[in-house]
Amino acid sequence: MNLLEQQLHYPLGDVLPEPGASIEVAPGVKWLRMALPFALDHINLWLLRDEMPSQTTPGEMLQGWTVVDCCITRDEARAQWEQVFARELEGLPILRVVVTHMHPDHIGLAHWLCERWTTATHVCRLWASATDYLSARLGSQSTTGFGGDAAARFFAMHGLTDPDSVEKIRARTGYYAGMVPAVPASYCRIMDGSVITIGGRAWRCISGHGHAPEHIALHSEDAGVLISGDMVLPRISTNVSVYEQEPEANSLALFLASIDKFLPLPESTLVLPSHGKPFTGLHTRIQQLHDHHRDRLAEVMQACAAQPCSAADILPVMFRRPLDLHQTTFAMGEAIAHLHLLWFDGQLQRCVGADGIYRFSPSGG
Repeated sequence: MNLLEQQLHYPLGDVLPEPGASIEVAPGVKWLRMALPFALDHINLWLLRDEMPSQTTPGEMLQGWTVVDCCITRDEARAQWEQVFARELEGLPILRVVVTHMHPDHIGLAHWLCERWTTATHVCRLWASATDYLSARLGSQSTTGFGGDAAARFFAMHGLTDPDSVEKIRARTGYYAGMVPAVPASYCRIMDGSVITIGGRAWRCISGHGHAPEHIALHSEDAGVLISGDMVLPRISTNVSVYEQEPEANSLALFLASIDKFLPLPESTLVLPSHGKPFTGLHTRIQQLHDHHRDRLAEVMQACAAQPCSAADILPVMFRRPLDLHQTTFAMGEAIAHLHLLWFDGQLQRCVGADGIYRFSPSGG
């Protein structure tokens, strides 16, 4: 446990759910954990005990579960879900699927879950923000943020010109669709301030930006629980990136403003993150994230003051460990996000060189 983690509290200690099993973290709230084939090797998913009005019989309430987030599409994840269906649902159906945002580990199996639990008398519907739903639909039919010609050109403009890396990025045309091959054809829209009644409890939707287009976290005042998705993680900092679809984005400024929306919640709130363990110490963690990015911004500013820097030049400044290609695409997006905040803030200026690469230097320098 690092020094920052020691300032947080983990009510369950080091206990983790077994594959295909759950741990109840609050009344009617179950924690699932599924493996991912990446350096970030797991995702947390949530089962919420629920009831919904029957779609066919007026006055009848259906008993079941709401799923929050899904894992990527892969056989291993489907197998784990089948174990969950057999062991954790108490003989009840899944009534709806809520996704916090459009990234593959969160929405990848939404189509499968919705189809799996739709019957002649009940449609198991996807609930998501409009922006992330539509982004996922687009991504499942093409690519987004991680591969193809547009991504390769964008990263090359920001200094990632190594021919091997550029060619590998260009070749990853089906990266997103490989993990999200389909998205349900219809959905229920949720947005900032929406209140979803789940199992008799009111869950308020809190939108966040910078990590995903329109991320939705869920807060239950009654349960004292925040399902934070990727907006607040206990051990790692959330990836905040700029990609080719919105090349002039100021993602980091959006993210930092978004996490402050959680400050009105009680410090005692049990935070259920998408990665890592449930924890308390929400206000402390928000301050840690602000401090982290303040320090990274200072390092970026110092590097650009020494000489004009591209995002690729910033990688060894921000990331002091070896990066594989998967990690490099995230790291490039993060480096651009930090440069852009300083650029939009007027501390840096951006110029394109004769080689077509953007470089940043102190304004007026």
